[in-house]
Formats: sequence, C-alpha cells, structure tokens
Amino acid sequence: MPEITSYEHGAPCWTDLATSEPERAKVFYSVLFGWTYQDNDMGGGQFYSMAQLNGLDAGAIYGQSAEEIEQGVPPRWSTYINVDDVDATAAKVAPLGGSLMMEPFDVMDVGRMALISDPTGAVVALWQFKAHMGARVVNEPGAMTWNELATGDTDAAEAFYTELLGWHSHVVDMGGFDYTIFHITHEHPAGGMVQLDESQAGVNSHWNVYFAVEDCDATTELAVDSGGRVVVPPTDIPAGRFAILADPQGAVFAVMRTNEELA
Repeated sequence: MPEITSYEHGAPCWTDLATSEPERAKVFYSVLFGWTYQDNDMGGGQFYSMAQLNGLDAGAIYGQSAEEIEQGVPPRWSTYINVDDVDATAAKVAPLGGSLMMEPFDVMDVGRMALISDPTGAVVALWQFKAHMGARVVNEPGAMTWNELATGDTDAAEAFYTELLGWHSHVVDMGGFDYTIFHITHEHPAGGMVQLDESQAGVNSHWNVYFAVEDCDATTELAVDSGGRVVVPPTDIPAGRFAILADPQGAVFAVMRTNEELA
C-alpha cells in the first residue's frame, strides 16, 4: 500500500462524512472497508474521526451539528480539492457563476479551506494544506478512488471547473451515455461528470465519492446486510463494475472495482 506524499493543484485530496450518527456510521464503514479510527476531540462532545487503512489516513467521519439535524439536512460525503492558494481560488468563484458558501478560514494548523457551490448547485470544498495534506492512501480497496459530479447542466459545470481549477475535459462513451472526464494533465485525471437524467427528477447536483473495492457485488451485499441500501445495483461499464449505495443514516457513496484491478 504505497503512501501518497503530495497532491497537484486541482486534485481531489480528501473526503469526509458528516452524519447524524457517527458511532453507528463508524461501525458500518469498518465492516465494509476495514477502517480503524483515530478520534480527534473537536470540543462540545464532538469528534473528527480519522478513518485509516493500515495506519494511513483514508478519510474521516464526524457528527452533524444539532442545527443541521433539526433542519433535516441529510448526512453526506464531501469532496475536497487541493489548491495552491485557497483565497485566490475562492475569489474566482462568484465571477464564474458559483457561490461562496464559507469564506476561506483556517482549520487550526492543519490547513485552510473554503466551501463553494458551483453554478449548478453542487457543493465542494477547496483545501490548501498545512499540516494535513489529505488522504495518505487512495486507489486501494477501502480508499477513495474517484470523484464524480452528477449535475443537471454539464455545460455550465464544465465551464466553471475548467476556468476555476485549470482542468481540461473530454467526453467518452460509457456504453450508451456520454461521460465527461476532467484532467489536471493528460495523464492525471481529476474526476468525472455525468448528466442527471429524467429518472433522477428531484435529485440536486452533487459530488459523489467512489471507494475502491475488491468485489463490487460482495461489498454491495455486505452493505445491505449491515443496514445500508442499494441506490444503483452493481453495473458494468467500460471502466469496471460499480454500485451506488446509501449507508444506514442515508449518506450516499459509490464502490467500484476497476478493470485495472481485475487485470
């Protein structure tokens, strides 16, 4: 399991789960991905639990605020994108049609972040690292492997992210539907984008986090046995086999076994 030591500007670098029941969620993902946890006290009885694989940070889980729970804000996985200068990047958001939901702020001594919404309503975090650069393990079973934007307006989203982060994009045929791949460089993909279709009426634009697994079908079955549910059943695409799942608290995430791993 090679340790990640750096991220390029524009690369997804971290993910965390805000949930109504963090202790139950920790058990679910430990069963699913083999995670162990390092709990960091945030005060007020709240903890930011670093999820680890073989001692390497893979993501985190923390409790939603009482206000969020009272307002019915659903649990969610978030995508963080590494940037060289979070203040400079955040300043470009509004002129490009997005919204700055949280102005840049320091997270103790570990980094500086901002929370933004793109022109289609999808929320994503910008991260400028100090002591904590992000996930130390990716593309391994149980670790983040892909980040995907599901949006109601791919043209608007593409224009926004390519200008904001310097991404390049191209469209590929995923076996009956078009799929946009964002690139930092030609060799280094940043993530993907798919158009929300009529069957997803009422679903807001959002970023989805994919976790690598050794067996998509077995992981899906284990998730259901552990109290989760299936949103999209295991499905073959040119890149591999994936499923979209929801944990017992309702947070949606995806799992994937890629063709490269099968080779």
